[in-house]
Amino acid sequence: MAMRFKHFIFALLAGLALILDQLVHAQDQSGFISIDCGSPPNSSYTEGTTGINYISDAAFIDTGISKSISPDIKATHQQQTWNLRSFPQGNRNCYTINVTGGTKYLIRATFLHGNYDGTGNNLPQFDLYLGANIWDTGQSGKFIA
Repeated sequence: MAMRFKHFIFALLAGLALILDQLVHAQDQSGFISIDCGSPPNSSYTEGTTGINYISDAAFIDTGISKSISPDIKATHQQQTWNLRSFPQGNRNCYTINVTGGTKYLIRATFLHGNYDGTGNNLPQFDLYLGANIWDTGQSGKFIA
């Protein structure tokens, strides 16, 4: 009898773990926008590891060049890092995202060079602005939140 109870508890805990895993991946994403920079215009997908829905950045910017990271690097990174947007021209290249004054926003950015241009480890450095204010200095491999 005690052995049956142990098997029941194990099965119950395993079932709860699966349910919790599905709940974490199925969280409501309304109010959030996840942009995949450099992905083809009008494209969207759900990232398989995180369950986060991504859309193309094409509707938010009209400059830059879309590129893909090196295939050997792509195998070890999540899908939202497979494409990127390079800005070889211009002093400032801006994304236009509508916001509401007085509202707080969570902004998170990840940068991956991914040897998209064949220069190896020649990592560029760049400034990030929110409006007219400098936010941070970015570099490939850096996570900013």
